[in-house]
Amino acid sequence: RISPARTILLGFAAVILAGAFLLTLPGASVSGESAGFLTALFTATSAVCVTGLVVVDTATQWSAWGQVIILGLIQTGGLGFMTLASLVFLLLGKRVGLKERILIRESLNQYEVAGIVRLVKRVLIFSFLVEGFFACVLAWRWSLDFGWRRGLWLGVFHSISAFNNAGFDLFGDFRSLTGYVGDPVVVFSITTLIVLGGIGFSVAVNVWEWRERRLTVHSRLALLVTAYLLAGGTLAVLLFEWNNTLAALSVPDRFLGAYFQSVTPRTAGFNTLDIAKLRHSTQFLLTVLMFIGASPGSTGGGIKTTTFGLLAAAVWSQSRGKEDTEVLGRRIPEEQISKALAVTLMSGCLVTVVTLLLTLTDSADFLTLLFETVSAFGTVGLSMGVTPTLTSLGRILIIITMFAGRVGPLTAMIALAQSARPKNLIRRVEDRVLIG
Repeated sequence: RISPARTILLGFAAVILAGAFLLTLPGASVSGESAGFLTALFTATSAVCVTGLVVVDTATQWSAWGQVIILGLIQTGGLGFMTLASLVFLLLGKRVGLKERILIRESLNQYEVAGIVRLVKRVLIFSFLVEGFFACVLAWRWSLDFGWRRGLWLGVFHSISAFNNAGFDLFGDFRSLTGYVGDPVVVFSITTLIVLGGIGFSVAVNVWEWRERRLTVHSRLALLVTAYLLAGGTLAVLLFEWNNTLAALSVPDRFLGAYFQSVTPRTAGFNTLDIAKLRHSTQFLLTVLMFIGASPGSTGGGIKTTTFGLLAAAVWSQSRGKEDTEVLGRRIPEEQISKALAVTLMSGCLVTVVTLLLTLTDSADFLTLLFETVSAFGTVGLSMGVTPTLTSLGRILIIITMFAGRVGPLTAMIALAQSARPKNLIRRVEDRVLIG
């Protein structure tokens, strides 16, 4: 029997391969010629893993049909193929079986099967309402520049891309949203979509139902860490870039640019500032934010905000001589601290190995390759411009990293949290080693 974790992994792989096949078709490209399998595979992986790294310009390479395929892959990858499969079951009036409920539980990173279908309904309603509302807002804004037909498509595409933390854009020349750095409608619409998509579906539903039940410790921790990262990131970007990439902007636009660039490393690869022109200190800051990523059970990647929060709380408790790790007035089980540490170490090892391999396959400097690797692992999509110039081996390494970043931490957490397995009754003799 295939485990739920393996089923999810194989499901994502199948969706990627199907998307790659569709993108290799001549009709998917503007030129009417096949884009080639590796280019199609890279693009499909980036879309399904909601990353946004691209080796060809999305606006000029892919036809309208190709862009629709990419949008479908983004929605499937962001919400999860099991969530969308549940939608089909519900629309057909069929019952969602126990096996499907278990798979949905694992894909949404939940602990219990009970109430999982109800959660899926809430997730779908929440997602489509948010995407629909901001699609209308963005369509209105861009219709002023491009007319209603073009504006409507831009609104729909970027709303879905932003909510699913994908970072794909249709403005051409790899420039993302740099033309709208001082536009409050675009800035606040895109950043709100990114935050709502990256906060975690269980947190969103918990906040939605706050009148019926109080916020859980998980929800409060995810919201708290998110707020601290956004505030700290904005102030840091302002400090580092005030006389650099922000220098030519008005004071209000500087704040908008800094705020936007502190939100997007939370696994959505849009940018209003030229990433390659940022100071090294800012680039390193964004690398750290990308590694932390979004919250569990969301459309984003990274080690997750709650993982970072638990590790920070554990360090704080140890520094104060406390045996227990406490978060928001609650004691956190040691097994969860161990899992958080395991996920962080596994992620760090993956990033280290891939970055070192990229230094052998590609000629870019170390920080650029590290930034690219962390962007791929965190399913972010920000780049210093090296993605289109990657060698074939370099592209394959990034493809593997994007896939691992989307399903790796998830499947690792599932494997570590197998409470259904019988516990080992044999325990070894305890001993101590020197630390620090």
